[in-house]
Amino acid sequence: MHHQTGKKSAVIYVKVHQDQLQLILFTPDGQSILKTIYQVNREKLWEVAIQFYLDITDSKKRNNHDYLPTAKKLYNWLISPISAELEAANIDTLLFSMDAGFRLLPLAALHDGKQFLIEKYNISLIPSVSLMNSNYNSLKNTKLLAMGASKFSNKPPLPAVPVELKAITKNSQQGNIFLNEEFTRKNLINQRQNYPYPIIHLATHAEFRAGNANKSYIQLWNDKLHLHQMRDLKLNNPQVELLVLSACRTAVGDKNSELGFAGLAIATGVKSALASLWLVNDEATLGLMTEFYSYLGNVSIKAEALREAQIAMLKGKVVIENGILKVSGSRGEMPLPPELAQMNQKNFSHPYYWAGFTMVGSPW
Repeated sequence: MHHQTGKKSAVIYVKVHQDQLQLILFTPDGQSILKTIYQVNREKLWEVAIQFYLDITDSKKRNNHDYLPTAKKLYNWLISPISAELEAANIDTLLFSMDAGFRLLPLAALHDGKQFLIEKYNISLIPSVSLMNSNYNSLKNTKLLAMGASKFSNKPPLPAVPVELKAITKNSQQGNIFLNEEFTRKNLINQRQNYPYPIIHLATHAEFRAGNANKSYIQLWNDKLHLHQMRDLKLNNPQVELLVLSACRTAVGDKNSELGFAGLAIATGVKSALASLWLVNDEATLGLMTEFYSYLGNVSIKAEALREAQIAMLKGKVVIENGILKVSGSRGEMPLPPELAQMNQKNFSHPYYWAGFTMVGSPW
């Protein structure tokens, strides 16, 4: 993989026990390194992880840095014990297999006191190594199937979705857009039969409800795609290289559905999924996705495109000014629809806006 991508990857298993925390690091040369942190048990890690999650997602805290103390504490527990080994092996890409109960942790926002983890490493979450596809295919000049809905009969509208779909296919003859009435299960299946799109992008509402796969769904135009129906899409035949679930809580799962829609997509044969850990902001998602696709064709791996997009946001390079979304990539400036144009000023540097999306499955 290193020869094809220029990236050096390591797998980190985070095992949380009642009386201790264990980190198991697998380096590219096959070496396994076990680090045990005795002063951290399940209860202690859970308490700090929940506080970290709440500090980032609390709407009242988006103009401050209240998340930093817990971000540093988690970095010291999860990354510092293996940092010397990561540096010695020149690792730049981390694949995390998190223990049950800790998969909602926004790892990108862990902080060493000087910078976020995402500023140092490409990151992905993996359900298990046995499910991971380690083949590499470049996504340069590949076709994109972009589908979504902005209007709903019983849900709030998503006015940024049409702009998002247009933005991610801009400057490319490779993208096909299907919006609202054309966003149906039948059309999704038909388009896949007509052409084996390597990238599928779905922008809409989604809902994960723990304990019952029948009640968890991705909202289509006239229907709901329930969690247990993901297999019916046959995204493994031919294999989808990247499934982007641009909706709320699409990486949220439970003990029966690890990593939710994203996890099931990987289990059914999708190579990589980009999905969300919480209720994401519509405008920030537009900015993140625009940045992500602007980098996707210019970097060697998907997780690096996400990393570059997240860094652009945290450094304040993605903003709304006078009803116009300004991004750092090739898309430049985009006028927002009337429903969003009243926004005079919006900065997306807080982790709530960029750390909610994570790569699941292969980072390559």
